[in-house]
Amino acid sequence: MARIYFYKLTTDDGGAPCVQDGLLSLAICKPMIRSTAEKGDLVFGFAANSLHADNQLIYIARLTDKVRNGDYYERFARRGDCVYERCGGRFAWRQGALHHGQNHLVHDLGMHPDYARANVLLSNDFRYFGAHGSANYKAQYPLIKDAVENLGQGHRVHHGEPLRTEFLAP
Repeated sequence: MARIYFYKLTTDDGGAPCVQDGLLSLAICKPMIRSTAEKGDLVFGFAANSLHADNQLIYIARLTDKVRNGDYYERFARRGDCVYERCGGRFAWRQGALHHGQNHLVHDLGMHPDYARANVLLSNDFRYFGAHGSANYKAQYPLIKDAVENLGQGHRVHHGEPLRTEFLAP
């Protein structure tokens, strides 16, 4: 059974998620989601209060692939969230990258030599609303409304069946 992840985004500047050329990727931020989520899982991204006070829905994605071991940074080097590169067996921040910096590397990828967090989630089955998202879901789905409004830092993946049913409703 597919898991359902949801979290709040504090920024929506093209880094996480990155939507480019019909592909949504989550390559930086949210290392715990990137470590445990798998193909077929659903990810819902809502705006944090600091981004949009109404917690509008920014994106929904059904994961269609997961790239492990940092291979994303070689295979997709031209994407906007490809902010790291391999240099002599180690990862380094890609000079001139638009997002993050060298001080984010351990948080995003983990420690050398295993880089346990160097997983990237991909989806070509997604809806990205960005700034055009809305909070209309709150009127129809009260359990989602309460869950999102009460969500602090981090994400949620373990839900009761009633909340899961609302997330899966058309």
